[in-house]
Amino acid sequence: MSLNYGDTALALENRAGFLSKLGIDYRRLVCAKQAHGGHVRYVREEDAGSGALDYDTAIADTDAFVTDKLNVPLAIFTADCLSVFLYDPETPAIAVVHAGWRSTQAKITAKTIQLMREKFDSQPQSLIVSLGPAIRKCCYEVGKEFCDYFASGIIEIEKKYYLDLSGINRGQLLDAGVQEGNISDSDICTCCRGDRFFSFRKEGKACGRMMSVMMLR
Repeated sequence: MSLNYGDTALALENRAGFLSKLGIDYRRLVCAKQAHGGHVRYVREEDAGSGALDYDTAIADTDAFVTDKLNVPLAIFTADCLSVFLYDPETPAIAVVHAGWRSTQAKITAKTIQLMREKFDSQPQSLIVSLGPAIRKCCYEVGKEFCDYFASGIIEIEKKYYLDLSGINRGQLLDAGVQEGNISDSDICTCCRGDRFFSFRKEGKACGRMMSVMMLR
């Protein structure tokens, strides 16, 4: 699905085939040049199509999108990083987040909720959230220095350290006021399930990317 990573030859064809089944025009996708940072972008109608056909036109230095515009599909790309989907049924409004460890350290999920509050007066307790496939604590071995990066979410097993990426983001959601019962998790480890999902940890730099998409109708 990526125009910048892995085998890109059929990316546009793949996008068109996948999204057509959902009634989404792939030419209106809003994509980012993801930077593994903490920047969240409000998407307007005029942003539709950014990065849809050419990576160079993607929105720079962004790892999360929020919008209240209809028929503007938001996309992020992952290969072990966590995708977070947020839906405010009251406004209505949506958000998608690319949460790798650096973005998680920058509290991007909490920042996304804050922008939704500022732009749409979204109330955290009303948000419905889903966590997509990502590398899980069973496989995400990290260095001991990560104990300095995160106050929680580091598991030590036989002197090895593992990062609970989804657990840390769940904690950020709860701290921001999202109700526990409104959070669902795919519980899928992309590294364990390399037969079905791209995994940067397993495949390295040649790895392709999966696409997560959300749109208001």
